[in-house]
Amino acid sequence: MRVAVLGGGYAGLMVTRKLEERLPPGDDIVLVDETGDHLVQHELHRTIRYPGFADDITVPLDELVTRATVREATVTDLDPDAGTVALADDGTLDYDAGVVALGSQTADYGIPGVAEHATPLKRLDHAAELRRDFFDAVDPDGGTVVVVGAGLSGVQTAGEFAELADHEGLADDVEVVLVERAETVAPSFPENFRATTRNALRDLGVRLETGTEVTEVTADAVVADDGEIPHDVLAWTGGVRGPDALDGERQDVRADLRLSERTFVAGDAADVVDADGERVPASAQAAVRASPAVARNVERVLDAARADDSVGHLEKWAFETPGWLISVGDDAVAQLGPEVFRGTAANVIKTSVGLTYLAEHGSLRDAIRVVREELGDDRVLPELRDREF
Repeated sequence: MRVAVLGGGYAGLMVTRKLEERLPPGDDIVLVDETGDHLVQHELHRTIRYPGFADDITVPLDELVTRATVREATVTDLDPDAGTVALADDGTLDYDAGVVALGSQTADYGIPGVAEHATPLKRLDHAAELRRDFFDAVDPDGGTVVVVGAGLSGVQTAGEFAELADHEGLADDVEVVLVERAETVAPSFPENFRATTRNALRDLGVRLETGTEVTEVTADAVVADDGEIPHDVLAWTGGVRGPDALDGERQDVRADLRLSERTFVAGDAADVVDADGERVPASAQAAVRASPAVARNVERVLDAARADDSVGHLEKWAFETPGWLISVGDDAVAQLGPEVFRGTAANVIKTSVGLTYLAEHGSLRDAIRVVREELGDDRVLPELRDREF
């Protein structure tokens, strides 16, 4: 039996590792990814300010799997019913069970000028381009950085630009503007989380333009329903769409995450209504938490195929979260249960989550470098601070 996992992000990697544990040795697991590397996406915004950070949040997939074969290729098309995948190198891949974990692309909603004049933040080269744009466009006379979209990614991007301007001695000359169509930042989250995030952004000097509908983007301005906002640097984090291999559509699935008889979908490529009837937010946390259920359901499909039998009960997944974490420059906002707080405690929690993930899926060396970068040497455990890696 062959399982194809398409995509090496959070969902794809976690499903692959679970399948390595659960499937019999004779089963073939193929992990297809266009870069061959796993990117710790929730730390990507940091590389706008610290480009050297890129090495610490990129890990070759070959180092993270034990028995799966990693195939570096771009998925261009797939037939989830037939179990066939078309690859950009003219290759094909057939599978008995598959998992589509291709992530998402940035949505421009057909707004004129976005593709030509704005830079998304989905890849390392996007972060590098935004950093170059900052130093190319912003001079001692000042400039304006505009970030469109105030979800988690947009908030973190605006925070990085505000801290970068301050670090370069340009805090008084560079204006960072965060534009959001909804009436508040972090609109998908509880009010106390939104309010605390809003305060953290304002403390950094970020100008908030909420309730603002963007209708067009030009080379030097964001055109909105209530006027124009000039930009020297423009980051677009205004929403997500499905991957190109799925015709740009996020796949609607129910709680069993099943796309067809033999194919499942996980991560941002899925638009999930879970077992509680709740729509699941597109997030790294959701991708990781759904992965065990996907792996168990794949195992049931394969067991049924081996027995030449129909698939019985599939597991239904419900999204449960202990809370949310977000970076706002050097600050952070954390929600654990009903309580929301920011500052050192929130930063320690967020960095600890990053350390745990990197230590499990990257290396201890990279994890400690992350802590040093985010918290400063004075807050790293003494037994780790002076250790050489």
